[in-house]
Amino acid sequence: MTKPSPRPRILVTRAIFPEVAQRLSEHFDVESNATDEDWSAEEIARRLQDKTGALTFGLERIDAALLARCPQLKICANMTVGYNNFDLEAMRVCGVLGTNAPDVLTETTADFGFALLMATARRVTESEHFLRAGKWTRWQYEMFSGAEVHGSTLGIIGMGRIGQAIARRAAFGFGMQVVYHNRSRLDATLEADCRARYVGKEELLKTADHVMLVVPYSKESHHTMGAAELALMKPTATLINIARGGIVDDAALAAALRDKRIAAAGLDVFEGEPRVHPDLLAVSNVVLTPHIASATVGTRRAMAMLAVDNLIGYLLHGKAVTPLNADGLAARATPSAS
Repeated sequence: MTKPSPRPRILVTRAIFPEVAQRLSEHFDVESNATDEDWSAEEIARRLQDKTGALTFGLERIDAALLARCPQLKICANMTVGYNNFDLEAMRVCGVLGTNAPDVLTETTADFGFALLMATARRVTESEHFLRAGKWTRWQYEMFSGAEVHGSTLGIIGMGRIGQAIARRAAFGFGMQVVYHNRSRLDATLEADCRARYVGKEELLKTADHVMLVVPYSKESHHTMGAAELALMKPTATLINIARGGIVDDAALAAALRDKRIAAAGLDVFEGEPRVHPDLLAVSNVVLTPHIASATVGTRRAMAMLAVDNLIGYLLHGKAVTPLNADGLAARATPSAS
């Protein structure tokens, strides 16, 4: 009698929805971080040494040093759309597939981007702090006067799925003029669908009333907004970052906010998060949120389920749903028997 093949072993590096853990356990032997501890890189590497796959959360660095210690590893499935925690080339050479979770968070993230824009332009956080501190004793005509949103110009840097969803909200919902800058120009049909006009980065920064960052993080996009770029913006303009920490030079932004060289900023992501640059905490004209743009129950569950789909699809059937580095993957990536 043929002995059945052992089930693939999976590591889940952070706490996850119970129904997601249950679905994983139906197909794999699962080690979960049910108490949601902050495992060090050393601890993650140690726990991955006998694992075939991992469900990761965009925080765990998967690089050549870790891969050298994990000879059985075949797939790391991020439940996030971002994947700058993956060294994809090192993973490809070592035969480890990386996957992410695009599409399922597009509309939710676009909603939040617009919410952050509204809160920033209309000084919602600043005025709430004023009220809670008991400082509101009388009405004044100029009190917390902010920037117009409807009919203004929105500049979007990064025109992927989320950027396009934001553009549609701006153009159709708020009558905004939308300009965008991207590595490559959209085709005419997509531009018409978004009512967006392609411009150079410098023109965008000089003309936009509100600038929204939705560009993926890479070495090339590091500090897309630094001191020089901030200096091009209108003093009445706002800057919104729902992309990734490191897209903005946080120290330069804090200085521009302090000196009123731009009116305000709204940030959901930060360099070195969860640490926030102390100079950002010292200025009042910034709205700060803890990386929650995709944080609805339905969307976060869908992101996690897509990561599970990738693990099941690849390890049991030989094909992931949203692979990142499948081309030229080394031989170690041969799927396990189901």
